[in-house]
Amino acid sequence: MLSAKSLFQEIIDNDESFRLFCSIAAGGETQGGWENARIAALVPRSERALAPRITRHGADEDKHGRIFGALMKKRGLTPVEVPPATDYTMLLERRGVGLAHDRLRRDEPLTVQDIVVYLSHSRVTEQRAADQMVMLRKDFGDHPEIGKAVRMISDDEDNHLAYCHEELLRYAAQGHGRAIQRTLRACALAEIGVYRDVSLAVMGHMGRILGWSAPKAALLAAGIRAMYAYERMFGWRRMVSLSMPERRDALGGPATAAPGFA
Repeated sequence: MLSAKSLFQEIIDNDESFRLFCSIAAGGETQGGWENARIAALVPRSERALAPRITRHGADEDKHGRIFGALMKKRGLTPVEVPPATDYTMLLERRGVGLAHDRLRRDEPLTVQDIVVYLSHSRVTEQRAADQMVMLRKDFGDHPEIGKAVRMISDDEDNHLAYCHEELLRYAAQGHGRAIQRTLRACALAEIGVYRDVSLAVMGHMGRILGWSAPKAALLAAGIRAMYAYERMFGWRRMVSLSMPERRDALGGPATAAPGFA
């Protein structure tokens, strides 16, 4: 039976597909770590109280990158170059989602509006990450090889999402509500297109590595496009709603360690 669980099981059972999966994931997490570190360094003076949380967010992303690297190392695998069409963070930047890397490389303080853009971008992408980890945790949370990593990353992504909700609601209360909703909607609609394109590219590479038949590959591609159509019509709304999370001040402490991972 063709299911998300069976597909991912195929990917982790094969060294080459597992190496590609971990390389793509590690690259995205490491990039996210750099972005958050730069944003924390450039936070405007009026918002300096937020800097430790942004730093914690970046440290978590760096940790995730190291975890994926450690999973490869345990199998004696080395990272592969990430195919450009599978580079989620790069493609989001090209679509104008979030703060441009050229802006982050300049030693020039950000504005409050920039922070609103950053948090809105994060709220959308962290929803995607949290949803993916819920699925992986359900099917692979007890897996002997990757279960601990899945559980740890899933907990972190839930914290990141809670943090974005809480901070955006704080800014909305300060009068930025319209800007937040406008930015969230634009980010969500761009993200679902990028996610579709990246999913198609990743499945294309996995299919070649694993020798999937043409009908199987076509069925998977049709499923990805159907999901995009649903998200374009209705599903994007889950990425733009805001509600006070049960986890308050979710990033209000130091980053947690990753015991057992190099």
